[in-house]
Amino acid sequence: MEKIYDKLVRDNIPDIIRSDGEKPITRILDDKEYWNYLLKKDSEELEEVKTACTSEEVKKELGDKLEVLIAMANFYGFTLEDIINESEIKKSKKGGFEKRILLEKIIKNKK
Repeated sequence: MEKIYDKLVRDNIPDIIRSDGEKPITRILDDKEYWNYLLKKDSEELEEVKTACTSEEVKKELGDKLEVLIAMANFYGFTLEDIINESEIKKSKKGGFEKRILLEKIIKNKK
């Protein structure tokens, strides 16, 4: 019996599957496919964050999401530190999200 997954997996997953006595069928993605599967994986991880029920589950899923972000950064030749630096620059100019501000609308001034 076989089960189709069609998903990007962590590097050690095929070895783990083999150690369980099963046979993984894999291939290496080209750049375009890899980027598209990273985007798909990022969405998948976000859904898992949304459906996590405990703070421990949220922490685990955020860790998975961070791993995808690191892979996305590396794809473009950036390190996690590069991304953090960009975040800090934007935060210093526009702030963070600590105040939980929701912008509902803007009323334009009549001139």
